Amino acid sequence: MRLHAVRDPRVRPAACRTAGRAAARGGRVTLGVLVVAACGLVMTACGSQGPSGSPSAAGACVTSQLKISLTNTTALAGQAGGYLRFTNDSGTACSMSGWPAVTGLTATGQATRLRQMQTSMFGAWHYTAPSPVVTLQPGDSAYAIVAADDKPAGSYAHCPAPYVRLQVSAPGDSGNVTISAWLPGAVSYLPACVSADGSPTAGTSTITTLSSLPHLLSYAASAPSPGRAAGQGMKRHPRT
Repeated sequence: MRLHAVRDPRVRPAACRTAGRAAARGGRVTLGVLVVAACGLVMTACGSQGPSGSPSAAGACVTSQLKISLTNTTALAGQAGGYLRFTNDSGTACSMSGWPAVTGLTATGQATRLRQMQTSMFGAWHYTAPSPVVTLQPGDSAYAIVAADDKPAGSYAHCPAPYVRLQVSAPGDSGNVTISAWLPGAVSYLPACVSADGSPTAGTSTITTLSSLPHLLSYAASAPSPGRAAGQGMKRHPRT
């Protein structure tokens, strides 16, 4: 499956402009209308394809050309998390597919590789093979869920110390960036809770488009940040 991130309408293809001008010079209004209509259909049907009609061949996105951040953070259905947003910050198109590589880091530096989720209550997402290929034009964004259980399970009385940073790589790329794991909508860092058998619950989904995920409400603008003073009702968190 090949997905194309939705953007504002682009300028019409040169062939359509030329045909439209030719129709106008000939004074054939009906033909001109048909040409414009046909061009609209071509743009709709083939917007993510190359001149030959096959899907446009965009190289794989590398981490260095992406701006990575956390958005749509919240806590629901026993999990806390958000969406990892990968924005093409370069001047050329690229594509993404599969699971990003994400490692959770605690305040003491303990590192845990997040699992590749097959399903998640968070975002009501489940994996369907094959992984979609998302093509990103400059400025477009792709997304992946990152979430973890936020309550202890089984015989565990409490969860381990949370992840305060996330080390993130684009699928198939060895480069990485480190971002804060603070979840404003959940007013917490990403939990490091484990399942009843002791395995970490934090994981990520495959890359997809925002339209393929529920638009969870993000409280980033209103929720306290980890730097807020304790006197304002928030426990002071370690800086990341």
